[in-house]
Amino acid sequence: MASMKQIKKRKRTVESTGKITKAMKLVATVKLQKTKQIATDAVPFFDAMYEKITGIIKRTNVVSHKYLKGNPSGKKAIVVFSSNKGLAGGYNSSIVKKLVGEEAPIKFTPADTLVYAVGSKVRDDLKNKGFTIELDYSEYMEDIKYGPYVLLANKILDDFAAGKINEIYLVYTYFKNTIVHIPRILKLLPFENVEKNVDDDTELLGKKTFVVAKSKYDDDMTMPMNYEMDEEEMLNKMIPQYISTLLYGALTASIASENGARMTAMDNATKNAKELSEKLGVMYNRARQGAITQELTEIVAGANAI
Repeated sequence: MASMKQIKKRKRTVESTGKITKAMKLVATVKLQKTKQIATDAVPFFDAMYEKITGIIKRTNVVSHKYLKGNPSGKKAIVVFSSNKGLAGGYNSSIVKKLVGEEAPIKFTPADTLVYAVGSKVRDDLKNKGFTIELDYSEYMEDIKYGPYVLLANKILDDFAAGKINEIYLVYTYFKNTIVHIPRILKLLPFENVEKNVDDDTELLGKKTFVVAKSKYDDDMTMPMNYEMDEEEMLNKMIPQYISTLLYGALTASIASENGARMTAMDNATKNAKELSEKLGVMYNRARQGAITQELTEIVAGANAI
């Protein structure tokens, strides 16, 4: 059995750790309140942009546009949003599992995949697994601004137009509520004529997670989309905005999810520290009582001997 000194030292360490996790929980809670509102406000625009653009493109006559037809010899591109910091429970590991786990909906391998990383944690995990990090955008993960994601969208689309990549996937964590955060895979390009699969009325993506939404105008696919300007010129403007908007929406959802996951993890850690401190307190009292009893026994034995 551990000595009283060891128990007391461990108890102080646990209590100190509990104070740290409690402070981290409060910080995460404050950040969550800010980012939660931003993410909630962005969801309707995110969903509408995805649904409308996919519906428009499927009714567009232009099929040879540089943003609509990939190079069969190109690789898959995944834009992965994760955190730059740890202590967020299973937030980052769930993203890695979604990408390369046994039940991953799409098979991504190091040989045929390029990673555009926004967040260092999953970036490092994928790098250790042999994936090529084509672009590291982790420095912009903490800053909720739209501008950097316009540049990122342009870079990805340039690689797509050049034939370097053939498919573009967005990987992020959907913020459902403070407790539930769902890792998602969304195919951005090229567009496919697949119906939307919705698992509840608050989510755009379904259980398959890589489907393309069906527009309400898709019932009559014989009606082409007419543009006031040249079709190619319109697509040159529309698709980059579509990509950058979805990237920004994924950013807001991911940051809110990270803060929610960290708040939950730190809350659980604080509770565990409190429970462990109480158990150590009981152990210390028992050890102390045992030491007192032993001293009394020795005194009585000595007195009897005299």
